[in-house]
Amino acid sequence: MSHTHTRNRALRVRSDVLAGLTTSFALVPECIAFALVAHLNPLMGLYGAFIICTLTALFGGRPGMISGAAGSMAVVIVALVVQQGVQYLLATVLLGGLLMMLFGLLRLGKLVRLVPYPVMLGFVNGLAIVIAMAQLEHFKDGEHWLQGPALWLMLGLVGLTMLVVHTLPKLTRAVPPALVAILGVGMLVWLLDLPTRTLGDMAHIAGGLPSLALPQVPWNLETLRIIAPYAVLMALVGLLETLLTLNLTDEITESRGHPDRECVALGAANMVSGLCGGMGGCAMIGQTVINLGSNGRGRLSGVVAGVMILLFVLFLSPLIEEIPLAALVGVMFVVAQQTFAWASLRVLRKVPASDVLAIVAVTVVTVFTDLATAVLFGIVIAAINFAWQHARELYADIHDEADGSRLYRVHGTLFFASSTPFLDQFDPANDPAQVTLDCRHLSFVDYSAIAALKTLRERYEKAGKHLRVVHLSERCKQLLKRASVEH
Repeated sequence: MSHTHTRNRALRVRSDVLAGLTTSFALVPECIAFALVAHLNPLMGLYGAFIICTLTALFGGRPGMISGAAGSMAVVIVALVVQQGVQYLLATVLLGGLLMMLFGLLRLGKLVRLVPYPVMLGFVNGLAIVIAMAQLEHFKDGEHWLQGPALWLMLGLVGLTMLVVHTLPKLTRAVPPALVAILGVGMLVWLLDLPTRTLGDMAHIAGGLPSLALPQVPWNLETLRIIAPYAVLMALVGLLETLLTLNLTDEITESRGHPDRECVALGAANMVSGLCGGMGGCAMIGQTVINLGSNGRGRLSGVVAGVMILLFVLFLSPLIEEIPLAALVGVMFVVAQQTFAWASLRVLRKVPASDVLAIVAVTVVTVFTDLATAVLFGIVIAAINFAWQHARELYADIHDEADGSRLYRVHGTLFFASSTPFLDQFDPANDPAQVTLDCRHLSFVDYSAIAALKTLRERYEKAGKHLRVVHLSERCKQLLKRASVEH
């Protein structure tokens, strides 16, 4: 028994180490690209990836999930870097990390449950498209698209990489297909001396250890006024992307993560990154898919990915800079294809129109703006639809009693959207002198519900009739009492 346990543990460690190594290769070009998008030194992206990936892997609430210097964060901070400079960015990362920590400490991670499944599908599809579109930049040389032999070579190497990633699992699962594809295509390019662009053409990544230092900004209210809006947006985008990726990882691994713990770890990691001259970051869906696809399930996979990035910077930059961009582009294209929820296209005709609208809208808004806006947009669509459906479901059974009175038994939920349909159920002008409202099957939700009941009572009083309300739940009684409405 102990021998089997030891063997399984050794296999687990081996899987995690290989998965972490594969993921580190995929992290480097993304982090460099996102740093360049944000007008930053590429080393800031790599330092941020090393710190955030390692710390969230060690202390976060979702083993197997990979965090790093994410593109969604880079887009948020471009304007700040251009206007105020790098030091203000580092102060923003520090404050954004603090907000993320507070979010986790206040146990608000459960708020991700408010994100409906169609919005989740839209988020996944949108990010898959963003991942694929980001790779198109590598088909350019400066401002111009590749042409002729250079383009055909690039396409051929990308295709070969994708072919290896797709076919290798059918032959063996002993090694991650993405790792074999990257190293195999890299060796092919080196042996045949093929004229294709490499990672070194993007940026030189050699550097030293990150050093600890407070951002060089005036620590006053004026600085806070400048960085606070960016820090809030950065925290919001980072938390949303992380919690949604955590949900996706839960589904893939069929296990449960701890959202609040992940938020605290992510916040702390961002604060350390800000103090060490690194970019801000959050969970990265593409690299998480690579890690899980390479059978990386434990904390060790994330730690290996993070530490390898630091080793690349310190010692291995000459070797890493020789990796063909085509190999990394091919891997990311496969990731985009695996990330996209193809099943969502098949169900478009089977689900309600409102859910189709949410899926399509969130996908489109994610591609053209940012994740926070897209998810908020999707939640608003879902909330309006929910309110509309519940408002339509309210109805009343009407019974004329033997004593000449009338009984209204109302079913449904009484809230802001259903208060008018509720009042329309009654006919004070033609009802008998005694009317009873039975609330056994009626839920009062908000102040609009109380106001509707008050309005109804006033209408019967005006008509010289008496309305008796029975079977109110304790919660309804408390709401009415608090609003000083007698019942």
